[in-house]
Amino acid sequence: MGCACMKQSRVENENPARLSAQTCFNESEVKALYELFRKLSSSLVNDGYISKEEFQLGLFRNSNKQSLFADRIFQLFDINHDGFIEFEEFVKSLSIFHPEAPHSEKVAFAFQLYDIWETGFIEREEVKEMIWALLAESDLILPDDIVEAIIDKTFEDADSKRDGKIDLEEWKELVARNPTLLKNMTLPYLM
Repeated sequence: MGCACMKQSRVENENPARLSAQTCFNESEVKALYELFRKLSSSLVNDGYISKEEFQLGLFRNSNKQSLFADRIFQLFDINHDGFIEFEEFVKSLSIFHPEAPHSEKVAFAFQLYDIWETGFIEREEVKEMIWALLAESDLILPDDIVEAIIDKTFEDADSKRDGKIDLEEWKELVARNPTLLKNMTLPYLM
């Protein structure tokens, strides 16, 4: 595993030019992201990694707030699935939200966000879980029959194969017809 001092030095030695070449960010933006990363990664434990709690603290100013969306985004940012976000993972993942990021990457990331069980499909129960989480986080209340109607309409629109699940191709078609599904996939202030 290594000591915290080895972890920290590995992060400090990241190559901005290499990360710039692999992402939508230029070298100065990578350096600025490193400063943000340092602040986040040292907000609870100064170990050179962003923990789930530090990630939530950065998003909500509270490390104990539960959020399905924050959990899913953390899981997707944690590319190597070790429970921590390293600087390279942070930069590469944020790059997807850059205004100049390829549309296909945004579509794939959004699909993964909704594919909670990581099966390669979005199923009814996953959509229901996301709707309930969104409602809870927004302090909105909808009756069960309205939530079921939303799910029915979603699958009527998206599940062209009528197999009860939405695959990546069906998701791409749905996004093409409803581009607002990706409106949160671009953060203009990343420019």
